[in-house]
Formats: sequence, C-alpha cells, structure tokens
Amino acid sequence: MPELPEAENIGRALKRSICGGTIAKVEVFTPAMRTPLTPLKSAGLEGCRIVDIRRRARYLVAELDDGRGLLMHFGMSGVIRVEPESVPRRKHEHVFIHFTDGKIFRFECTRRFSLLEVHPGCANGAFPAVLDKLGVEPLSEEFSGKLLFEHFKKRSGCVKNALMDNAIVVGIGNIYANETLFECAIDPRRSANAVTLKECCQLADTARKILLRAIECGGTTISDFKNVDGSEGKFVQELKIYGRNGETCPRCSAVIASVRLGGRNSFYCPGCQK
Repeated sequence: MPELPEAENIGRALKRSICGGTIAKVEVFTPAMRTPLTPLKSAGLEGCRIVDIRRRARYLVAELDDGRGLLMHFGMSGVIRVEPESVPRRKHEHVFIHFTDGKIFRFECTRRFSLLEVHPGCANGAFPAVLDKLGVEPLSEEFSGKLLFEHFKKRSGCVKNALMDNAIVVGIGNIYANETLFECAIDPRRSANAVTLKECCQLADTARKILLRAIECGGTTISDFKNVDGSEGKFVQELKIYGRNGETCPRCSAVIASVRLGGRNSFYCPGCQK
C-alpha cells in the first residue's frame, strides 16, 4: 500500500501540480528511506524542469528535461504533498524539492520503506532499466486471460499469489487481488494450474474493471494512504471481501474467513468461492 490505483492518482495529481515546473533547490532531512537519499543533494537537479509524470506498476517517474528521471515508490506509508513554503515541515517528511514558483514537493514516509532516486534513461517516455523485468500493465491491451492462463498452468502454488506476481502482471496488490477473486468466485487457495482459461479470462476482465473503479474513487485508504491533496481514497467503501473476516458474505450469507497466503492476509467466502 499504496497499490496501482493509488500510484495512478498520485501521478495524475503531480502531473497537474508540478509538471512544467523548474527545480530551484533540494533539501534532504534524512540519510535514507529504502535507499540512500543523500545522493539527491549532489545530483545537479537545480535548474531541471519536470516534463512528464508517468506510472509503471506502483512506481512513478518524473521525467526531467535532461533525460534523467526521479523514480518514486511509496512503500507502505509514503505520502506526497505539494504545498507552499509557508507550511511547516512535518516530522516524517524526508525530502523537499523546491520549485521556482514557490511550490514544494514533500515526501513523507513514517516507516521509511519508500524510495526516491535519480535514474538515467528516462527521456521520451522511457522508464529506467531497473524496471525492465516487470510484467504487463493490467490496464493495457497486452493483459488478457490467455496471458494469465499460459503463466498459471506452469504453477502449482495458490492462484492469489500468482495473480500478485509482478513478473506476470504488475500492480494487482493484496486488496485488489482479494476483491478480484471474490468477484470471480475463485478460492484464493486454489492451485493456479487448476484455474481454467475461461476463469482466467474472467479474472483479467474483473481485475481491470476493479482497478479502473478504484482509480475513479481516488484509490483505497485503509490506514496510511492519502492523495496529494490530503484526501482519502473512497474505494474502501466498496470493498466486498477485504478486511471483512467474520462478517456475512454479501453474495451467499456464509461467514467470511481469512488465511495467510504468501505472508499476506487473504479473505474469502468458503460458501461461494470454489
């Protein structure tokens, strides 16, 4: 968390607020989050202009006019704000990027699992090489039930973990995998190689619809996530299975159960997910 819909909303907001802006100064208050932050101070970002913001999986890239890019990942608790200089720094804000128009890009992360790095090779819509091994985008034409089926038939592990494998398809995190499998009435514990082509087609179609709806709702706020303007994601109000263990299934009235799969809490209905 944040997952794909949340990253997409952050990216759209940043495109509106800092795209076209010129960097005036970089301040680093903490030596590192997931990776060191101090290299930002000597990266020569002053005078660079932001020419584009785009998403790949749960990463964002802010393309600079010199062909480099600022690569961002939000870990478990990353929050981005764009605010004026008059707003005091918060305790867990680790980086300020000042723009010549007085705005400040502020990166907060209480758990320090987030990432902000400068990478080459980001000109003209490209992404840095460190993202080369990522799978297809779930909102792209490349993503299909046939693609899932070809990968799943080689796997004996559970279907939920396969659906969340970023080497196959990116950005279907824990929340959205739970919701997708529930809508398709597929038990998350079922072996991936036991999922039929027809079911894979349903999974691909449903995952795409759920992600698009979550983007429309501004993402999902369970605990930490906030959009750039400070608002919370409203898709939490539409969750049907995630976090609802012990409650009644909205489809068949059985009691929703939970299990740990791949180190993550998984929620399912034993009555209608087979």
